[in-house]
This record gives sequence, structure tokens and C-alpha cells, in this order.
Amino acid sequence: MHTYSPEIIEKVIALLHNEIIPAEGCTEPIAIAYAAAKATEVLGRKPERMNIYCSGNIIKNVKSVIVPNSGGMVGIGVSAAMGAFAGNPNKELMVISDATPEMLFEVKEFLSKKSIHIQHAQVSDKLYIQVKVFAGDESASVELKKRHTNVTAIKKNDQVIFQAPDEESQTQIDPASILSIKLIYDLSKSIDISLFKDLLDKVISCNSAIATEGLTHDYGVNIGRNIQKSIQNGFYGNDTRNNSASLASAGSDARMGGSAMPVMTTAGSGNIGLTASLPVITYCRERNKSDEQLYRALFFSHLTTIHIKAKIGRLSAYCGPMCGSAAVAGAIGLVNDFDFQTISNAIINTLGGVSGIVCDGANSSCPIKIANGTYAAYDGIAMAANGNVITIGDGVVGPDVEQTINNIAEMAQKGMDVTDKVILEIMTRE
Repeated sequence: MHTYSPEIIEKVIALLHNEIIPAEGCTEPIAIAYAAAKATEVLGRKPERMNIYCSGNIIKNVKSVIVPNSGGMVGIGVSAAMGAFAGNPNKELMVISDATPEMLFEVKEFLSKKSIHIQHAQVSDKLYIQVKVFAGDESASVELKKRHTNVTAIKKNDQVIFQAPDEESQTQIDPASILSIKLIYDLSKSIDISLFKDLLDKVISCNSAIATEGLTHDYGVNIGRNIQKSIQNGFYGNDTRNNSASLASAGSDARMGGSAMPVMTTAGSGNIGLTASLPVITYCRERNKSDEQLYRALFFSHLTTIHIKAKIGRLSAYCGPMCGSAAVAGAIGLVNDFDFQTISNAIINTLGGVSGIVCDGANSSCPIKIANGTYAAYDGIAMAANGNVITIGDGVVGPDVEQTINNIAEMAQKGMDVTDKVILEIMTRE
């Protein structure tokens, strides 16, 4: 097994902490709330009107999900108003977690004035938000690009207060520059788990808690609860595969349905974080695996997810949780002490099976896709364990796992760009 330098290990751990962060609600509406809260802070008083400019992918992912603590409201305007009148920008993606009924009254009063102008920003960035707030003859604006909290410009009365040196924060580590499945596999087998245990404890506690919330309360179309009911009435078997799909989708049910409970996101997405974690947690608990095995499997799952998602891009027409599904297949292989080739084959099998699943915005169908991705992960590792892997050259499958990931990324970035535009057009029809 290859030995890696302390510098590489330090970068990997830093990357893990950069890419796994808490968020309340769907990250796109929360990013708008964060930008609005930041702009309001710069303005120095509550806004009288607002202009909001968003990329198509932001519009797509904000349209249908309930904004937490909003009393069941949805939409870009709601997200911005919540940030401006109930937000604390210092809390980043937990920006509206301290909203009170009094603040919500202010939000609704502001929304009733119809003083929000929303525009589709014609920009190349898939993740782009600019919020400009006005009060009297003063204004302030905040711009985000590429990452949900990556502030690239701040202005007060059209005077530049802050301008990022380039479009990407200089402090971020590029996953593509250091990660590979082989590196992740090697480190998962040998790394000191104390370096990331506290972070993964938060993943386990937060994501398990919202999954329980989704299983016990009515959210969206109740995919997680439907699977559990099907287990209870004998329509489905009571097995680890079904329980994994149930928990992962239940967490998404609650999150898409407006639960105010936090999720530990991965690669900018709560749904990806739920997918990368809950099936692994369920598998390890139901198969009586040790805590160390669980931590190592979660380490593998999350870093593999980050690796695949970094190649595809932050927002895309490619369904993000499918990156997590492929990672779960490999993580289950790691728990069972399968060799590198078998684990690589599990990832290939899963990606080959789910590569056509598109993102049509954040909505109540996301939990269905997460359940399907979880089932595909179990199929992927089962195939690999039995010595089967999708043939090289079949569809997007390449000669090895890295080339397969690169092929998926090329398909997502180039081939699905038109798909993205068509989906947005369909979603925004009157």
C-alpha cells in the first residue's frame, strides 16, 4: 500500500472539512438568504426593496423547495426576504436558523409589498447569485459565485468594498489536484481516524436525526415512510438494502419538505451528504461493524463523492446524489475488506447504471432518486463482489474507474448543458 506524505494527508483532511459543512434547508435557497443577509448587513438597515439575479441552476433548485422557518413558503423572493429580515450572515448556511415569529411577520409584511425584482442572470457560472438591497438613496450588493458561500464582490452605494482576486476563493483546495480513488482507498485503510472523527460524528448525528424526522412526520411524498410501510406490510423485505434506501430518502423528504433540522452537506449539497452517509451508517449498524469500520467507510464514501462531484461541477443537470451512490458502493466494499479492483468495479457498475438520472431541480422527487441511487449502490457492489463489471466501452464506461469518472464528467458538463436549459424552460413555463 502506498505511503502518502504528511502534506497530502493534511490537504485531504482540510478538504474534508471544507466540503462537509452544516446547512439548514436546501443549499440554493439558503445561499440566496445568505447573500441577502450579507447585503443587508452592509446596507446597515432593513431594505425597502431588493433586486435578485440568479443563474438558471439556482432558479431551478429554489423553485419548489420549502424554505425552513418560513411557515411553508417557497421561492427566490421568500429566500431573500428571510435572509434580509431573519438572517444572521455570520452563520453562513445556517443563516436563518434563529428566525423568530416576529421576524417571520416582518418577512411576510415585506413580501406583501411586492418590492422584489427577480431576474435570470445570463452568466456562464452554474452557481451565481447577486442580491442588491435598497433603502432610501442607499444600496448594497453581494455577489456569490461557484460555491454557496463564496462571496466574490461586495458593494455599498456602488462603491467596491470587496472584490475577490479571481472567481474562486484562493483558500479552497481543488479536489481534482489531489484526489483519486486509489489515494482515497489507501488512506481509508490506514489513516488515523482521530483526524476526522469529530466531523464524522456530526455527520452521523445530524443526518441520522433528520432521517428519523422524515420517517416519523409527513413531508413531501413520504418516500422513506412509504418504503418502511412496504417493509412492514411484507411488500418489501426487511433487509439492509431497503432500510438504507428508506433512511436516505426520508432525510431528503424532510429536507425538501422544509424541516429546520440541519444536514451535514457534502460537495455543496445536503441531498448528496445524506446519500453518501445514511446507507453506509445503516449497513454498518445492521451488520454489527465496529465504529472504526464505520468511520473509515464514511471517510471513503465522502471523499469519493467529493472527487466525483468536483469533476462534474457544483450544479449540473446530472443528479448529484448519484455521485454519492457510487461512493456508497465502494464504501460497502471497503467495510467488507474487498480489494481495490473490486471496489473500483463497484463504483463503475453504479455509475454505469445511474448515469442517465437528471436533476430537474430540488423538489419532492429528489428522495425517489436517492432511493433509486441507494438500490443501485447495493447492486453495484453485489455485481463486483460476484466478479462482474460493466464492459469497457459500454456506454460511458472507460478502461478504469478514473476514466469512467472523467467520461461521466464530460457527459455532465458538455452533453447535459442543453438538457439543463430545456429543464429550466419547462420548469418556468407559466
